[in-house]
Formats: sequence, structure tokens, C-alpha cells
Amino acid sequence: MREYTDTHEWVETVDGVATVGITTAAVSEIGDIVYVELPKIDKSVEKGTCVCIVESTKAAVDIESPVSGTIIAVNEALQRDISLLNKKPESDGWLFKMRV
Repeated sequence: MREYTDTHEWVETVDGVATVGITTAAVSEIGDIVYVELPKIDKSVEKGTCVCIVESTKAAVDIESPVSGTIIAVNEALQRDISLLNKKPESDGWLFKMRV
């Protein structure tokens, strides 16, 4: 089941692995995203802490972790094609995966 935060992150957990991204509404608010700083794999994070940063033509925005856990994967496709985050933030534009 997918859950949404008040700060426009989404999380979907399956078998102890949470996939995290930002909502379509967040992308609309932030503007055209031009860069993302993804977290390091194996990094432990606490719920509510800044995990990565997205930068748009308007601003840089901290992305908070909606759950606590360890980063196990990042969406490498975003490094090659940042438009995935602008066009499909709630599917192909996911940011990272965590073991919760």
C-alpha cells in the first residue's frame, strides 16, 4: 500500500523494502527539476531526516525520509535522464529504496 506524507513524499513498502519518491504535486510546486543528489547506499536514516536534495529552476528542496531504515538502492536512471522525475515522479522517477 502506498502512503503519502504532508511534505509530499510517497512510500510503498513490500516485503520490508520501501520505495520512496516525491509526489506529482511536489513536482508541480517545485518546478522543472534539473538535478537530484541521491543518498549513499548502506546509509542508515531516521524517519523525518533529509535523505536527498532535488534542485529545480526555482529552488533546492530537501527530501525527508518517510520511514527509518537503510538505503539499499538509488534510482540510477535519474542520473541519465532527470526528466523521469518531472514526468513520472510516482513511478519511474522513484528516488531510493530502503530496508525498513
